[in-house]
Amino acid sequence: MTSARVATSADLDAVVATFTSAFFHDPVWGPAFPDERRRAEQAAVMWRVYAGSALRYPWTLVTPEVEAAAVFIPPGGVELTEEEAAGLEGRLAGVTDAGTARAITVVGEQFEAVHPAEPFFYLTILGTHADHRGKGLGMRLLAEGLARVDVVGAPVYLESTNPANNKRYESVGFVARDEIVTAGGQVVTTMWRPPATR
Repeated sequence: MTSARVATSADLDAVVATFTSAFFHDPVWGPAFPDERRRAEQAAVMWRVYAGSALRYPWTLVTPEVEAAAVFIPPGGVELTEEEAAGLEGRLAGVTDAGTARAITVVGEQFEAVHPAEPFFYLTILGTHADHRGKGLGMRLLAEGLARVDVVGAPVYLESTNPANNKRYESVGFVARDEIVTAGGQVVTTMWRPPATR
């Protein structure tokens, strides 16, 4: 029995709120928005673009009340359309400043540069709203997502922006692959989970 469901456009506001809360103090995405007083409203602009774009695939999973959400991009899919990607930096500059927007864009470019060549499911975002942390919701949602991927027989790839989560990912079959060091000195671990053996 699962408590996960596929997100719809009606869930977008709730998904954005969950990601904004989940990543407020993230080692990478927190400092990416240095003005902590405005961080939530600024970061929400970014999360809305990514979450909204991902909804075109049936692979954004949420808990019943969107306490947690996980975005998987299927093999051959793209995180953002060309139009969305081209407009993101300008949208971020509109709510932050040009330097902040460029720095955020560079992190995304660093991630893109080391993506594996072979097809994979891309776990781009997994987050639990701060009000619901510690209940295991995120890991249960991840397990459900991985079970669905295993039916397809595909590998999964992610970037862990918080070292505290690496052991959690390893516990469900991910292995560390590369490290990305951001301009701010944060270490991001890329991780790979091979296809389930039949």
